[in-house]
Amino acid sequence: MPSPLSGSIVCVDRFRDRPLRSIGRIFIHVRSKHEDALPLLVTHGWPGSVIEQLKIIEPLVDPTVHGGSAADAFHLMVPSMPGYGFSGKPAESGWNPKRMAKAWGELMNRLGYTRYVASGGDWGAIVTEQMGLQEPEGLIGFHTNTANAVRPPVMAAVEGGDPLPADVTLSAEENEAVEQLRSAYADVPYAFQMGTAPQTLAALVDSPVGLAVFSLDHDWQSLEMIFRSVAGEPEGLTPDDVLDNITLFWLTKSAVSQLACTGRTLRPGSRSSAPRESNSPSPSASSPPRCTGPPRAGPRRPGRPEGHQPRRRSDQG
Repeated sequence: MPSPLSGSIVCVDRFRDRPLRSIGRIFIHVRSKHEDALPLLVTHGWPGSVIEQLKIIEPLVDPTVHGGSAADAFHLMVPSMPGYGFSGKPAESGWNPKRMAKAWGELMNRLGYTRYVASGGDWGAIVTEQMGLQEPEGLIGFHTNTANAVRPPVMAAVEGGDPLPADVTLSAEENEAVEQLRSAYADVPYAFQMGTAPQTLAALVDSPVGLAVFSLDHDWQSLEMIFRSVAGEPEGLTPDDVLDNITLFWLTKSAVSQLACTGRTLRPGSRSSAPRESNSPSPSASSPPRCTGPPRAGPRRPGRPEGHQPRRRSDQG
């Protein structure tokens, strides 16, 4: 079976001037053979890496092989976040989602893309939403699988483990989404450790078993999927996918550096402090099993007709 990386690929980013100064990154860059392909930037999450995106390269770059048309083709750009895998390990603080988003926009500009879209999942969704808010030149739309569209009073109650404010009225579907969010936040103490004291997790670079346990056991949906995969049940995730990610972090000794960059997402100021809107079209996907997901009615503006695609309201940045 041919490698999804066969063909045109560039894997080194050594720009050193602002905003890309001080750190080298690797990225996967594959251009489609279809002349009118749309450039697409895809940002991974945690505890993933660019390895997670290898399976999507061929279907996106050459959709005609998979039953699609040339009009569905993309030129694909998959950057590796700072601190992850072969990318440089930041020697300074400040590599939060806002800074990464700015760097990604500059990178697309350097590659000569004047019209492109962006997509991200998990922590990559936060970086991608920041791109939508910053509106770099050339970005015409963005897509995430983690829609951060929670009203600030609701989010404050969820984060603090408090009841919702008396003046907040939610539908049954919205209440379900809030309970999903509460459940997710009850399981993220590891993330606060990552963001506030990542160096205390230095043992992860000494023990591959410890690294595997910490990487795998962070939410029950993912863990159950891994169990099914190891048991031989067909999943989008395979045991090799899991081991490849862990091996990448182990061989590059990036377990702690990627924890630090991811954990900074939870620090004050790493996201927008007030609701803002992006002028870019911004659909969001949510499919089971999921940790959290917004109600279908959430992203629409009051008074707009069913099916209308509004500007995306982003309360979390």
